[in-house]
Amino acid sequence: MFFHTILLYFSLLVNGQKPRCHIMESPEYLLLSKDGDVTIGGAFSIHSGVTLPPMSFTEKPKSLLCSRFNLRELRFAQAMVFVIEEINRSNSLLPNVSIGYRIYDNCGSRFLSMKASMALMNGQELTAAEACSGQAWVQAIIGESESSPTIVLAKTTGPFHIPVISHAATCECLSSRTEYPSFFRTIASDYYQSRALAYLVKHFGWLWVGTVNSDSDYGNNGMAIFLEAAKEEGICVEYSEKFDRSEPAKLMKVVESIKLGTTKVVIIFVAHIEMNILIEQLILNNVTGLQMIGVEGWITAPNLITPTSYNVLGGSLGFDVGKSNIVGFADYVIKEFWETALPCLLAEGNVSQTQNDCSQYKDLIPFRNYNEDISELRYANNIYNGVYAVAHSLHSLLRCTENQGCEKRQTIQPWQVVESLKKVNFTTKTGEQVWFDSTGATAAKYDVINWQRGPDGEVLFKQVGYFDASLPPGQQLVITAKNIVWAGGQAEMPRSVCSESCPPGTRKAPQKGKPVCCYDCILCAEGEISNTTDSNNCEQCPEEYWSNAERDKCVLKAVEYLSFTEVMGIVLVLFSLFGAALTLFVAILFLLKKDTPIVRANNSELSFLLLFALLLCFLCSLTFIGQPSHWSCMLRHTAFGIIFVLCISCVLGKTIVVLMAFKATLPGSNVMKWFGPPQQRLSVLAFTLIQVLICILWLTISPPFPYKNMKYYKEKIILECDLGSAIGFWAVLGYIGVLAGLCFVLAFLARKLPDNFNEAKFITFSILIFCAVWITFIPAYVSSPGKFTVAVEIFAILASSFGLLFCIFTPKCYIILFKPELNTKKHMMGKVVSKSL
Repeated sequence: MFFHTILLYFSLLVNGQKPRCHIMESPEYLLLSKDGDVTIGGAFSIHSGVTLPPMSFTEKPKSLLCSRFNLRELRFAQAMVFVIEEINRSNSLLPNVSIGYRIYDNCGSRFLSMKASMALMNGQELTAAEACSGQAWVQAIIGESESSPTIVLAKTTGPFHIPVISHAATCECLSSRTEYPSFFRTIASDYYQSRALAYLVKHFGWLWVGTVNSDSDYGNNGMAIFLEAAKEEGICVEYSEKFDRSEPAKLMKVVESIKLGTTKVVIIFVAHIEMNILIEQLILNNVTGLQMIGVEGWITAPNLITPTSYNVLGGSLGFDVGKSNIVGFADYVIKEFWETALPCLLAEGNVSQTQNDCSQYKDLIPFRNYNEDISELRYANNIYNGVYAVAHSLHSLLRCTENQGCEKRQTIQPWQVVESLKKVNFTTKTGEQVWFDSTGATAAKYDVINWQRGPDGEVLFKQVGYFDASLPPGQQLVITAKNIVWAGGQAEMPRSVCSESCPPGTRKAPQKGKPVCCYDCILCAEGEISNTTDSNNCEQCPEEYWSNAERDKCVLKAVEYLSFTEVMGIVLVLFSLFGAALTLFVAILFLLKKDTPIVRANNSELSFLLLFALLLCFLCSLTFIGQPSHWSCMLRHTAFGIIFVLCISCVLGKTIVVLMAFKATLPGSNVMKWFGPPQQRLSVLAFTLIQVLICILWLTISPPFPYKNMKYYKEKIILECDLGSAIGFWAVLGYIGVLAGLCFVLAFLARKLPDNFNEAKFITFSILIFCAVWITFIPAYVSSPGKFTVAVEIFAILASSFGLLFCIFTPKCYIILFKPELNTKKHMMGKVVSKSL
């Protein structure tokens, strides 16, 4: 073929003939046309499908056969003709210039769309007179209604800079000025509609959805934007399926996914042709009760309304452009259009002759007297604005004035129209301002449409809200929910979530292998709360607070300390008072019997001092009960240390007295003069002063202080006295231990001395109890939690005090009260003689 063309070219040159360009394929046949000074092309899918002719491969294939008449696309073509006729009647816009039109039916085929675009550029002539670089046949093209054929149209005409103005192609891909520099549209990009869909779904709290889109530029780009916006809004997608109108297997897979899915909401991003095919299958498979969310491509398509389709689509929500409000258009489509655009209907002759002349319009003629769909027609305004935009561009390029008209002889290049369209800015008769942004699109405004039944059972596309991208965020989407009829005719909004909302006090834990919207509700851990629904994390309560039982509020931790009002505190107080009372009783008894031998023996002064020290020991334990304060913390430990040293010093003094007394009975012994009452008092004072010095150092360097212990228990605060300096505390206890140990050793050595003077065995036993108590106290003190630490300390004080009181004073009280005959000097002295004998 190539060599044949070369030979033909050279043969023409040899014969002196200029080469001529021939169209190798017959041009696409015009559907509607009219001549004018300038021409605007149109491409619409007045039929929605094509049928392939038989292929014998022995002859040239026949033309594709168009099928499935589409009334809405016919209305678009009629709207284009109507607007052109309106402009031609105008005296202010292109006053002396007539606009012609060439409108093709591409039958929903990309192949026919390309043929139509070539025909619009080349015209109907089979040969070109000079060369193939002549003037384009049209100054601009209106169309198409879908994105994929519009892309074919724009790419075909793009190299020749012929502007294409679409009224319904919304694919975001068409916003690229690099790929489509001469493309314009009087509708917003799907970028806004796709994001608006995500906002709509989020508005109703549907976080678990399924998505279906056509496997085309329109569906794939639109769904990609929606999925990205849905992710930003926290919406999860259970399944995302796509299909092509020519692939039944993929279509059945889509239907199966919808049937088996658990979501109640399905986003369907397809054109009305694909929606027709999908609805047929959903009806056959009895798929009902799902909340369908649609796009402008099908949500108001009247051809979707069938006796059975409402069972599937009833209650559907979606976005669409506003209704047409072109004055006079409804009357035009039933009268003037058929008279001017289809003159074959007015031809004289018999009926059969008329039918032959109008054979190509056989699918259109049945709607000759029908205009009931005009009230719900959409996109016609976009065609209206597009044609007017071209007219205003030509008006500017031809330098038209209302008085002098236009410079009709001026040649207009397509690229000039493109540049002029970029500057267009005018207001229509309805008050709508028309201009194109940097991507060649207009502002994004949509109506929110709801499929409802009217009083007579007819299907209505009722507006229940709107979306306006020019408004501030948060105000762009407005919906009147009370006017919505939901899927299945229900008045109550459906719920569509993978997992129910987690109440306050819980957090969301994602389920493994599932989207983030699928989760389990986990109760917050102790000390943590969540006070909002669907919280992703639990918050830690402040240090002095703890979570309540519901884990939705932080409350002050319970403060625990050994108080006077609780049972343990009351019991310890009673024992302390009982010990103090008993000590007073013994002291009073000894005071009353102070002149008796048993009281005077072993230095009655030390006995009274010991009783006083024991009284203080019992009362000292009360300082450990109650809420710790700065002064009580210092008092309880220092008082306890000093008083116990005083007590042990007295016992030590009595032990030394016993030993000295025995030594004094030996012949020639003069030991008592070295440890008489003055020395005894001095020794007690000296031992006690040492402890006082230790306590002063402790209080000076690092004294005890009240402390909120929040480490032992997480749910409560232990109010206790911190030791300040642990060394100071253990030095106090250690000093008491040294004195107790010394006292025990001396008492143990004196345990076998004669009974008359022998208090040593009672002292030995009392110190043994004292040491046992305090040795046991150390591990118990360290391991006891909270207020029990204080209780252990009080118990040790009381136990050792009772041990000293009972072991040292009980035998004497017994003799005073129950054996007074033994409380005589004679008896005691006699007993010594009998022992010596």
